[in-house]
Amino acid sequence: MLGPESPLMPREFPRGVRRGAALTLVFAGVLVTASATGLLPRGPAEPDQVPAARAAAAPMADRDEVARAAAEAVADGKSAVDAAEEVVSRSGDRWGAVYDKGEYEEFAQALDGAYTGVGLWARRGPDGRVEVARVQRGGPAERAGIRTGDQVRAIDGVSIDGRPVSEVVALLRGDRKGASAGSAVALRLQRGERAWTRTLRRARLATEAVTVRKLDGNAVMIKVAAFTKGSGEQVREAVRDAPAGAGVLLDLRGNGGGLVSEAVTAASAFLDGGLVATYDVHGEQKALYARPGGDTDRPVVALVDGGTMSAAELVAGALQDRGRAVTVGSRTFGKGSVQMPEELPGGSVAELTVGHYRTPAGRDVEGKGITPDLVAGKEAQERARTVLSGLGTGS
Repeated sequence: MLGPESPLMPREFPRGVRRGAALTLVFAGVLVTASATGLLPRGPAEPDQVPAARAAAAPMADRDEVARAAAEAVADGKSAVDAAEEVVSRSGDRWGAVYDKGEYEEFAQALDGAYTGVGLWARRGPDGRVEVARVQRGGPAERAGIRTGDQVRAIDGVSIDGRPVSEVVALLRGDRKGASAGSAVALRLQRGERAWTRTLRRARLATEAVTVRKLDGNAVMIKVAAFTKGSGEQVREAVRDAPAGAGVLLDLRGNGGGLVSEAVTAASAFLDGGLVATYDVHGEQKALYARPGGDTDRPVVALVDGGTMSAAELVAGALQDRGRAVTVGSRTFGKGSVQMPEELPGGSVAELTVGHYRTPAGRDVEGKGITPDLVAGKEAQERARTVLSGLGTGS
């Protein structure tokens, strides 16, 4: 499920997609395992604690070549972004991307958990049409009376029937018009036989990265939609606040990743220190460790699916390898590459692949994903509840 109003886009989107659509998807509900705001530690890991890495087969763009192309374009009065993007595309770096200064500033703000939109998430419905998946409390969409399940038929008079969700995202956010908070967007909606048009004003909203609800049978569901700033500590607080002995259903479905530091903090909620993942940056081996003091007794089941990507896969893999959670659902996306930003001449920014991460057991995630302990489809949540009840209660 893509959330057109959620903060970030998947760097997981293949390079074959034209740049405009990819930029739109930066804000489409999935995030990148990268280092945009210092999310990866800079210091070297202890060499005796990091498994030897296998050579990464995935192509990587040469950062010096990218910077040189941008500088030459600036000197010639041309677009540094277009020149750098051409080099990245030619390199075959599947997850590399180039942004102008304004785009990257917006991306950084989204990492902090804020975005401009109308406060609704969208998905492809059973009939192939785009429908509302969730409405943010207090946002323009909720105030306009829009509900989950309403179909979106047109935006600003343009029919969206048959269009990719990425294009719907672009129209909703007004990205191609440079729309800001306060700008208007007209939605043509349908609910059963009723069809109507409503004009909304976009607003600056805060994301709801972590939601918590109590379940029947002494259990708590912690849903992590994305690893934006502060989300890791929210997970830790949710675990600490859970009733004594209650099991935790950690829902990572549809989580496109985000800040690695937040993912490590989230994993720390269930671990008492130890390895979370290893990764390489230009061949130098590093490691990520959990904070001590996590809850190691409470039973945990992690829900995953094909929309579980990047940093979310890092969490699922760590809890699985460390024997801390039973994973239920379907195989995850398989985005195990690491991107880091490089400032280019003219103020643009290139985020280029610099390495790959592995689970504590040394498993590569790139192109393979995480296979859950129990494979389940539509009944995944029900199966996960059954497994959680069978694990008993924490001591």
